[in-house]
Amino acid sequence: MAKSLAALFWGGALCVSALAQAPAPAPSALPSADDVVKRYVKAIGGQDAWQKLTSRQVKGTLDIPAMNLSGTLESHEKAPNKMLHVSVLAGASYLRGFDGASGWADDPQNGLRDLAGAELEDMKREADFYRPLNLQKTYSKMTVTGTKKVSDRDAYVVEAALPQGDSDKLFFDVQSGLLVRTIQQEHTALGALTIQADLSDYRDVDGVKMPFSIRQSNPQFEFSLKFTEVHHNVRFDDTQFSKPAAQ
Repeated sequence: MAKSLAALFWGGALCVSALAQAPAPAPSALPSADDVVKRYVKAIGGQDAWQKLTSRQVKGTLDIPAMNLSGTLESHEKAPNKMLHVSVLAGASYLRGFDGASGWADDPQNGLRDLAGAELEDMKREADFYRPLNLQKTYSKMTVTGTKKVSDRDAYVVEAALPQGDSDKLFFDVQSGLLVRTIQQEHTALGALTIQADLSDYRDVDGVKMPFSIRQSNPQFEFSLKFTEVHHNVRFDDTQFSKPAAQ
């Protein structure tokens, strides 16, 4: 029995040794950032469908559960790079606009003001009507670094470097190709904040696919956006995107 036990031990040891010396199986190869972006553009309808659109009107609701506050939002966007966002929360209006060259904001805390520096650069990127098609122009370098669970789904993690020095993280669903999370630096009048946005409830609208639910969070609070209406190719006068006259 002792001999058979010894043989079993050494035989097992030899098997373990052999396994340890065998090369480890190669991990599944990650796609390139170029492949991830191309798949994303296809998943949201494709370049041709997006370029048929020249403007967008969005209406929805805004909720901040921790503060028991809710309100409304409306966004007007016009190609190539004009936008106006209006949120009304607890009776107060918060406006942000970009007229193609200049950005501005108007809110109860800071009043009407021009945007400059990093805050203006943020708005320029946000105002790009075709931003989903222009990710590789927006970022100076994009690298797929791995995968991560977002909710219950696997997502490719893309490190995306901006020319100004900041770096964003973009998460693309492995199965659908859709963008499901972003982690970005947002520059405000009070300084820079790290904002996580989770995008869900994608729906087809006029040949393109858009998220109708966005949950944003930072170290201070969390709020959710729900879109109720999306209309494309609405006629907007350029003057509405200009900074309003001071009152």
